[in-house]
Amino acid sequence: MATVSSPALPSSSGRQTYAGTETYPPLTRAYLSLSQTVRQSGLLRRARWFYALVGGILLIGLAACTAGSVLLGQSWFQLLIAAALGILFTQVAFLAHEAGHRQILAGGPANDVLARALAVVAGVSFSWWDSKHTRHHANPNRVGRDPDIEVDTISFLQEDAAKARGWRALITRRQGWLFFPLLTLEGINLHYLSFRHLFSRGPVKARWTELGLLALRFGLVLVPLFWLLPLGMGFAFLGVQLAVFGLYMGATFAPNHKGMPVIAPDAKLDFFSKQVRTSRNISGGWWATWLMGGLNYQVEHHLFPSMPRPHLARARKLVREQCTELAVPYAETSIWRSYGIVISYLNRVGLAARDPFDCPVIARFRRV
Repeated sequence: MATVSSPALPSSSGRQTYAGTETYPPLTRAYLSLSQTVRQSGLLRRARWFYALVGGILLIGLAACTAGSVLLGQSWFQLLIAAALGILFTQVAFLAHEAGHRQILAGGPANDVLARALAVVAGVSFSWWDSKHTRHHANPNRVGRDPDIEVDTISFLQEDAAKARGWRALITRRQGWLFFPLLTLEGINLHYLSFRHLFSRGPVKARWTELGLLALRFGLVLVPLFWLLPLGMGFAFLGVQLAVFGLYMGATFAPNHKGMPVIAPDAKLDFFSKQVRTSRNISGGWWATWLMGGLNYQVEHHLFPSMPRPHLARARKLVREQCTELAVPYAETSIWRSYGIVISYLNRVGLAARDPFDCPVIARFRRV
């Protein structure tokens, strides 16, 4: 597999080093040539048949879960239904992501409507996600510009880890090992961030539409749930569903950029180098594509965000050829290896977290 240059990690001096401080050759012309080849190959054409099939399968799955839950009644086997719903809601979120990137329908407004509806089914605000994700695509892994590397319990930069205090410092020093367990809370966090965004003071697109739809969505989920099941079983059902949803979402998005080069705030990179060097593909072929909603082709997705999922595999061959010709590192590894890289990277970053109970005098002698 192709490898990438060392990511931003603690150096021997204890300071974090960044990719992008070297001078890259201008690659704009090469990217335009690649884009023309991709377009002429028909890889940017809509794949409505594919998304109709996926949508149909998800509708059947949601209907089956609803029917199964009613038939099971007050049984702890309901937790299996809860886990299945967590998986289905994540797959719905993948479709919302693709609609938000204009991958499904022909027109922008139509895709926005579809993306908003699908996001609501998953329980997430599309306006919140769209604002955050657009900034991420514009500047992946760039310090101060990519919201996906901002501190949120987990620190992705040494500077943030060094500022951790109290309970967050305790988590940060072990954050690599705690990362996946913490993802079981990510479902709750995504719902919280969505509502916090919708209730914020600044301008929010379709604020009241999304609030109304999300209120309806949670009503349709929670009212039947607690009407059908006893209180304890209902909360257990909800906990399993949210845990699976958060873990699945986080485990899908984490391998894409975590542990890849971090770009310094003042670094100047061409679009092609910036997107390729900060992204990581996951090998595995069709099963990885279904499992990760096409995000296993992260390099191609960042170069061509509007490319439908079924065409990414073919684009990969073209992109790899271009990277080989231009000597641009192309990162691709297995899903398990990527998780190991993420855990190792987060643990190294977490070493910067100071122990709030350390005596300054003892800490000084430790460095001698």
